Order: sequence, then C-alpha cells, then structure tokens
Amino acid sequence: MTETGFLGAALRSRSLVLGAVLTAVFVLAAVVSFLWVPHDVTAMDIPNRMKGPEGAHPLGTDHFGRDILSMIMVGARTSIAVAVVAVGIGMVLGVPLGLAAAARKGSLLDEVIMRGNDLVFAFPSLLIAIMITAVFGASALNAIIAIGIFNIPVFARLTRGAALSLWTRDYVMAARVAGKGATRISFEHILPNVTNLLIVQGTIQFSLGILAEAALSYVGLGAQPPLPSWGRMLADSQTMISIAPHMAIFPGLAILLTVLGLNLMGDGLRDLFDPKIRRVGR
Repeated sequence: MTETGFLGAALRSRSLVLGAVLTAVFVLAAVVSFLWVPHDVTAMDIPNRMKGPEGAHPLGTDHFGRDILSMIMVGARTSIAVAVVAVGIGMVLGVPLGLAAAARKGSLLDEVIMRGNDLVFAFPSLLIAIMITAVFGASALNAIIAIGIFNIPVFARLTRGAALSLWTRDYVMAARVAGKGATRISFEHILPNVTNLLIVQGTIQFSLGILAEAALSYVGLGAQPPLPSWGRMLADSQTMISIAPHMAIFPGLAILLTVLGLNLMGDGLRDLFDPKIRRVGR
C-alpha cells in the first residue's frame, strides 16, 4: 500500500480516528501539564474542599481542596510515563527472546525461554509489585518494573508465534542458502515482518499498562504523594462518593476514555495492517 493509500485508509477507519483523538487529548494534557496547570496540585485549600464543578475549578476540588482538573492533567503524565516505559521494557527484552526461541525451535533454549514465560505468567503484575514493594518500597519506579516484567512474556510469546510462521517462507530459505546465520536472519528478515503486529500489541499493552498503574496506585503500590495518580484519586474518593461524587467520576472517566481510545486505536491499526480483515470505512 502506498503512503497516500495508507493515510486514506487510516482516515476512513472510524475506530482508528476516534481512538487517536481520545488518546491525543490525554497525551496533550500530559504534555501541557509540564508547562502549565490551572492550580498547584500540591497546594491545599481546606475552605474550598470537596467543591463541585464551578468557574475556578471546572471539575471541582478534592478533600484537600486541590483542583481535580490539575491533578488529572499531572496524573496523565504519570500514567503515560509508567505505561510507556513498562511497554518499552517488555518489547526490548521480550522481542529478542521470542526471536531467539523461534530461531531455535525445539531446542533447550526454546524450552527454557517458554517455561520462563510460563513462570512469569503465573505471577500477576499486582503480585509482582507486592513482592518488589516488600523489598524496595512503594514507588512509581517499582510499578514500572512490575508491569514491565509482566509484559516481557507477552511480547516473547507473540514474537515467537509470528516468527515461526515466517521461518518457512521462501525469502528466509534463500537467506539461509546465502549463508546468513539465524541471528542475522531474525533481525534482517523476521523482525521487519512482525513489526506491524508488535505495534498493535504494544498499543493494547499500553492501555493495560495504564489500567495496571491505576490499580497499583489504588492499593498504594504505585506513584506516591505528592505526585498525583488517577488510581490514588479513586482510592481517596471511595469513602466520600456519596457527598462528593465528582471526586470519583472525573478520574474514573479519565481512565475509561484513555483506555477506550487506546483499544480503539489498536483495533483500527489491526484492521489497517492486516489485509485479510481490513474493512474500509469501519
């Protein structure tokens, strides 16, 4: 597909466009928060605590009088940063492992990698975070490590499965006849042909990373005060939801819309990259 044809197909994909718009809104909010926020997120204003949406505070204030809009903006960069780094860890470590396992299918290396993946899958990211926290303490860094570790087998399995089907292709056989080794073939011929699949999975894992970060912060294992976090905003609001429902509604909507946008974008990219399931005007 030409560049113009690809762009046209992307713009005709309703899922991709809507997902990209929703995602862009929160990414823009995160970027803007580095330069400007309506109010200082560390400044408490007790006389104005738990105020509903009004002019000075479009989304209201929390139980300390802090502006919820400002906290959502700063919390966006926390969630996005954790998810990006965690997915990056999963890709950087998982993809080479998957390529190595596919290149040595049936060998001891393949068996060790796949059984290692099974071992990591046996421990959910929340449990991994609890174990890390017990040793090093709760922090955003430990949340990144926990989510990143859980992402490694996801990308390893995906890469191995996709690569195995490519090792029987004619161009790979020709490369082997030309004297190229397994490592060189994996990175020169296999990896470029699974990149689209990795991009789609990366989008999905990014949304799951935001959910995981919110869950870890909700139970106190993620970003620590005074750094705002969507998950901790929900935790702080749970005992006050009957008298100040806006404290839970707006951070909840932020999580919902961001994850929805990323999933829609991933769905649109999947249809766009796979000609077998592409539906024009979806």
